[in-house]
Amino acid sequence: MNKILTPKVELEQFENKSLLIVEDDDPFRNRLSKAMENKGFFVTSASTVAEAKQKVKSSPPAFAIIDLRLNDGSGLDIVKEIHKVKADSRIVVLTGYGNIPTAVAAVKSGAIDYLVKPADAEDLEAALLADKDKKATPPENPMSVDRVKWEHIQRVFELCDRNVSETARRLKMHRRTLQRILSKRSPK
Repeated sequence: MNKILTPKVELEQFENKSLLIVEDDDPFRNRLSKAMENKGFFVTSASTVAEAKQKVKSSPPAFAIIDLRLNDGSGLDIVKEIHKVKADSRIVVLTGYGNIPTAVAAVKSGAIDYLVKPADAEDLEAALLADKDKKATPPENPMSVDRVKWEHIQRVFELCDRNVSETARRLKMHRRTLQRILSKRSPK
């Protein structure tokens, strides 16, 4: 995994250390909650949009880690809700389906960062505590251009319900060319 070293501030500098974790994968949410408690956060968690919105209304968190796709809706709704109640909350959106439009939507909704799964507690802590005035250092081993292209094609293919003809039309690519790309393994 590519580690991005981001200049960060210390958690001790924050008076409010409350962290809301919204994730519908129970084992992952439980492991992440324990790991973040060990790092000094006061963690509450939720598994649905409705449950998270209730917790936000009763006690707006200073920090939040929110899964983008939940069983009962979008994590972006929670981001907007937190941003309305507590505009200075540091929110990180976490997803297994990374793409540029949703990353932009997350940041416009009030998130400070957007991470693609698998992300560990160190990655999430670094994103939550990132110094807003300093740029992140570039990753040591970024994805190759071929890999980025392959990931994009796979994402569009999935969004088109694995329909080769529709995917080729949307990518403005010949169907046979797309079939050849899909039949190969992912590049490194």
